[in-house]
Amino acid sequence: MSFHGYQTDQFFDELFERDGKPRAGAQALIDRIEQLAEGELARRQNAAEAALMNLGVTFAVYGDEEGTEKIWPFDLVPRIVEPHDWEHIETGLRQRIEALNLFLCDIYGEQRIINDGVVPRGLIESATAYRPQCMGVRPPNDAWCHITGTDLVRGGDGTIYVLEDNLRCPSGVSYVLENRQLLKRTFPRLFADLAIRPVDDYPIRLRDMLQQLAPTGMYDPVITVLTPGIYNSAYFEHSYLAQQMGVELVEGRDLVVHDGCVMMRTTRGLTRVDVIYRRIDDDFLDPLAFREDSMLGVPGLFDVWKQGRVAIANAPGTGVADDKVVYAYVPDIIRYYFDTEPILANVPTYLCWRESDRKYVLDHLPELVVKSADESGGYGMLIGPQATAAACEEFARRIAANPRKYIAQPVIDLSRVPTITENGFEGRHVDLRPYILYGDDIHVLPGGLTRVALVKDSLVVNSSQGGGSKDTWVLADPKSAAPRNGLSHGVKHA
Repeated sequence: MSFHGYQTDQFFDELFERDGKPRAGAQALIDRIEQLAEGELARRQNAAEAALMNLGVTFAVYGDEEGTEKIWPFDLVPRIVEPHDWEHIETGLRQRIEALNLFLCDIYGEQRIINDGVVPRGLIESATAYRPQCMGVRPPNDAWCHITGTDLVRGGDGTIYVLEDNLRCPSGVSYVLENRQLLKRTFPRLFADLAIRPVDDYPIRLRDMLQQLAPTGMYDPVITVLTPGIYNSAYFEHSYLAQQMGVELVEGRDLVVHDGCVMMRTTRGLTRVDVIYRRIDDDFLDPLAFREDSMLGVPGLFDVWKQGRVAIANAPGTGVADDKVVYAYVPDIIRYYFDTEPILANVPTYLCWRESDRKYVLDHLPELVVKSADESGGYGMLIGPQATAAACEEFARRIAANPRKYIAQPVIDLSRVPTITENGFEGRHVDLRPYILYGDDIHVLPGGLTRVALVKDSLVVNSSQGGGSKDTWVLADPKSAAPRNGLSHGVKHA
């Protein structure tokens, strides 16, 4: 399989310049692929898919009539991020996650940013993920968003934008680790020759960060991963991360509150739990504090957390910061707390609760992408240029009925990466989800999950909507290194 005749179609391509010449960082990969014998790349692609099946690397699609468990779709051609791009991304993500954490401390504390008129009070209190029960709580180290997955896209001019923040239970990092293992086996010589930054230490870093959250005085804290169970779409990841960290995977029924502490049922009796990496939404975490009909959580857990006797990552209430309407205010949030400009730009966003924005959106629905403020996975979304007139009319009715629930954005011509198809290499649109760990330090996993829209011309990269993934190679620059201890700027209002 050759790249001869590959077309960028005037999109920004992550491996090729617009004139068809390989980008500097991609030259070695392209040369290696071109050197493979006819049919060899297809054979290796088939071998990778067989390996995923044998390893049980799956995800679930709720409501799919063909069955819930599906093998993770994967394409062998990696995305390459050059050092200067990654330095910009990493520095921008550090700034963003610091600001969002300060925002959460403030929202559930003194609420200065509301009282100073930067973010409207009604906007926060109407967010479906806002938890007034968290008012006045001080989690360990004042850290709320311990694990974040921030979705980035690159536009046609090469600008990198933040598409959305995922602060509740961001998923996908297990696929990053499995993708890397597959590529190491597929292109071993390239990994020996190129300085590709590693991702394999993520489980160790995750465990170290979780240990830092343990209540004071805990020498060897007991850590658990709390899963909703085997029918959850990300159950593979829950079990994978627990196994990689060497900690217990538990369901709500395995835990109980006893004598003011969270205890785990074991064959030897009750064992105290000190840190919970929860993969359950707030609503189902504790039936005494949130949804009383939840069968997935632990009665009394929230109270123990408020008293500081157990740490929960991510902390309850963090979802208010990834509401898609709050997203539009993140640049102002950064300016407020740091007195500096955002390093990474947001996609320009119209807020339908504003009358002027709503009028513009309703007049231009066929040109815009409309998103529900509190949905994810590609659901609750309208891509105007690809939508029918009936779909546009339906969204117009939804927006008119509940304008707070919707935002709209211009269509971004997402960058592309060559992808293996029946017709040879074709460009497919991608995004990027780096993962950030917030503990004593801020660690940004070099690369993250590149999601790819496997359907031609589609802009929807979510696996539930027909998307797949690629390995992400961040090339190391021996001449520079990102700062390890926060940002260089001062913090205002901290």
